[in-house]
Amino acid sequence: MMEIKAYIQPFMLNKVETALKKIHIHGISVCEVRGFGREKDESFPHYYQEYVVEFTPKIKIEIVCPDKDVEKIVDCIYRNAHTGRIGDGKIFITEVIRAKSIRTGEEGENAI
Repeated sequence: MMEIKAYIQPFMLNKVETALKKIHIHGISVCEVRGFGREKDESFPHYYQEYVVEFTPKIKIEIVCPDKDVEKIVDCIYRNAHTGRIGDGKIFITEVIRAKSIRTGEEGENAI
């Protein structure tokens, strides 16, 4: 199993969510986050000297999936979140060692 974390522009969420549903991905977690990367979105000022940093708003999408689904999910997120401008975001893929359903007690892929 793998975990996909994608940080995308807030205005791209509906497009990405709709596209994921079309490829039959329904188990996702979404939260609003703020931050900045190496290339800062110039529409949001960053003031380091005064310790006042206005972080850029992002949406974080988390999906745990079987290994076989990783490429189609990553491709779907990329195609639907890409604008070509600074601040489009990032996608990270990590291995999930274990999963367990709290309700059923099932483990592994059956838990997701």
